[in-house]
Amino acid sequence: MKKIGFLSFGHWTPSPQSQTRSAGDTLLQSIELAVAAEELGADGAYFRVHHFARQLASPFPLLAAVGARTKRIEIGTAVIDMRYENPLYMAEDAGAADLIAGGRLQLGISRGSPEQVIDGWRHFGYRPAEGQSDADMARHHAEVFLDVLRGEGFAQPNPRPMFPNPPGLLRLEPHSEGLRERIWWGASSDATAVWAAKAGMNLQSSTLKTDESGEPFHIQQAKQIRGYRQAWKEAGHMREPRVSVSRSIFALVDDRDRAYFGRGNQSDDSIGYIDDSTRAIFGRSYAAEPDKLIDELKRDEAIAEADTLLLTVPNQLGVDYNAHVIEAILKHVAPGLGWR
Repeated sequence: MKKIGFLSFGHWTPSPQSQTRSAGDTLLQSIELAVAAEELGADGAYFRVHHFARQLASPFPLLAAVGARTKRIEIGTAVIDMRYENPLYMAEDAGAADLIAGGRLQLGISRGSPEQVIDGWRHFGYRPAEGQSDADMARHHAEVFLDVLRGEGFAQPNPRPMFPNPPGLLRLEPHSEGLRERIWWGASSDATAVWAAKAGMNLQSSTLKTDESGEPFHIQQAKQIRGYRQAWKEAGHMREPRVSVSRSIFALVDDRDRAYFGRGNQSDDSIGYIDDSTRAIFGRSYAAEPDKLIDELKRDEAIAEADTLLLTVPNQLGVDYNAHVIEAILKHVAPGLGWR
């Protein structure tokens, strides 16, 4: 068995060809797609976070709304850029959204990726400490966030409070028990995956990874996952970690699928640079008839290593079509791979 969810980047554009022409369209359709995915039997609804772009940004209003409209499906992010976050305020938002959802949040966080503007986090009021990088700042924000999610008191109470306090130091409220164990780190390198394991976070690995060996993407990603699990074991954590990978996978089962993706099967990985010096490898996408798709996916070592698969969906094609994309994988592909 494997958990299968969707991952939406939440694009919108004022184009006649797009079903999401405004931020409102994208937000409302994201909620509807989560409801539809739950009805189809999918396991997760995940959303990407980007700033200064026509994409989903502040995630917690959306997560809370999805939590209020659904009952079973996991609700998450992949990922929140921690360079932009006040970790204490974020802990309050996350606690509230998790309580609304009944403990179903699965929050993916990370140092983020190249953004639409130069050093966008500076506009949010954040600067790295002297001698540190923006990546160091993101990891520090993450560590503070993880610490306050434990629910331990740390703030000295006012001796003349407006409202009565419980005894001792005060914690942030609302606190959601168990959320600390449902935080994931989006790692692009082997080293950050090991860091995440030591910090007791689950692992998210996307369709992009730092190219560290020149090997095919899925092989490098599988090695990253195995290294993460070994580091988790050595850290002595008591629970079993979770690992997700994301993929663009389309089962061609009708004429719409063939029109959209029949000629778009990227059968090879690609190489690029995410900044001036970081060489990255981008994983292939999959689009084929179900029987062929099953054979191709059997050879993907990283998918085999992961317990959770996130299907990246073309959200601008609308709720109905994206629900069809998810259903096609659940119905025509997952059983043949032993995922259902």
